Amino acid sequence: MSDATARLLTDAFQITVGDLFEEQVRRQPGAPALEQDGRLLSYAALNDRVNRLCAALIAHGTVLGDRVAILSENRAEFIEVQLACAKLGVILACQNWRQSPEELAHCLALAEPRLTIVSERFSARLKPLDHPLPAIVLGDDYEALLHSQPARSPSTAVQPEDGLVILYTSGTTGMPKSAVISHRAMVARTAIAFMDGCLDPRKCFVAWAPLFHMGAADNVFGTLMHGGKVMVMDGFNAATLVELLPHEELGLLAVTGVVARVLEQLRRTPVRPRGITVMGSMPDLVPPGEIAEITALLGAPFRNTFGSTETGMAPASAGRIPIGVAPASFGKTQSSLCQIRLLDEHGHEVPDGTPGEVAFRGPSLFSGYWRNETANQEAFRGGWYHMGDVLRRNPDGTFDYVDRRKYLIKSGGENIYPAEIERVLLAHPQVADAAVVRRKDPRWGEVPVAFVLPRAPGLSADDLLAACRARIASYKLPREIRFVTESDLPRSTTGKIMRHKLEETLKDMGDAG
Repeated sequence: MSDATARLLTDAFQITVGDLFEEQVRRQPGAPALEQDGRLLSYAALNDRVNRLCAALIAHGTVLGDRVAILSENRAEFIEVQLACAKLGVILACQNWRQSPEELAHCLALAEPRLTIVSERFSARLKPLDHPLPAIVLGDDYEALLHSQPARSPSTAVQPEDGLVILYTSGTTGMPKSAVISHRAMVARTAIAFMDGCLDPRKCFVAWAPLFHMGAADNVFGTLMHGGKVMVMDGFNAATLVELLPHEELGLLAVTGVVARVLEQLRRTPVRPRGITVMGSMPDLVPPGEIAEITALLGAPFRNTFGSTETGMAPASAGRIPIGVAPASFGKTQSSLCQIRLLDEHGHEVPDGTPGEVAFRGPSLFSGYWRNETANQEAFRGGWYHMGDVLRRNPDGTFDYVDRRKYLIKSGGENIYPAEIERVLLAHPQVADAAVVRRKDPRWGEVPVAFVLPRAPGLSADDLLAACRARIASYKLPREIRFVTESDLPRSTTGKIMRHKLEETLKDMGDAG
């Protein structure tokens, strides 16, 4: 094969997020693409605005491989920026508006963006950060800028391995890391989600979770690459979400961290959904009774998922919890198009039934952490991506989620994974939510302490300890159970309880029981 032929073949293999969006524009220009607060854009109208934004970004000096930062609440313009950067081969660094000034400054400095796009709501957050880059403010100035630019499609030669977005990962310690998601990875994520029934991108997706998070970003891109409609919500609102169910056919109803609030609304105002293909994600920390109730009320199964910002919904998200079922366990089915190995601390595969860290390979994998060679060397050792999560393989080939590898409670020489205790607590019908953290102990080194949100008064620590004794080893029993209110549980932007914040509560009280 000649070099000229090889180059032609290479070009023919290329496909990017921008290409697939433009294909939908060509095929169905009048179809609904993007809606917020009653304002609806067709694929043709959205593409017109995206192309004008491309021209504006080029006028600001952005070129292939540059970064543009965005700091904004959920709004339709955020998605226009995502698509414009996709067409230009510019990496969009999606800033978390809930971060502290120190964290935000770190993330912006790491990305070194050519310019920053900010909403009016958050523009003041940039002023104390010594962030002198040119800024585009969403609102009237943004609209005037679009109208001043031509609507020609850009001609940038974007490649599948070029970066699409930077999403920031959070941990229990240290500053956020910048995960680079390529066009190749995003296309693969959508294909895997479609193959495994995790998303029907031809239908509507309601983007209420922050667009700086993979739960929203992956599904927005997937939907617009396949001709569906994205409905944008400025944060979670149970009444608004339930109100639209009779009117929109949803390919996925996201309820991460908000199942209880959706149920509360449904009990007050029952609805008959127009159609929901599937709902939910990572059910392990949702009370089983709530899963049974919400699936029965809405007539859709619950996704039994396990994934990450770095891998997408893979590696173990192909399973479903049937409608009306309160699961006794959460064994997960391996996703399509990936490989999984479970390894011990020496890098050797563990036998079935033994917890091991997940090593992953697959086309949905991210392209490493931006400018963090130390983290990349650690994460990709041996040619596999080491997730930092621990699973256990069952005899039937499914996987049980155990916990994060780094979040271990080391008690008297034994390793205790908090999630194992949390699952038992959440299975109790009188428990609405629970989190287990470690506390220093002079005898055992560390011991588990449980924070429990009861459904009603009357639940006792003895009741919960009895339930734990029936399901887990005695050394895993919580040494203390603290009953709390919802306001006592610090949550991330995706609704997850932040264990490290609860640990700080213990430290503030002198680690006393």
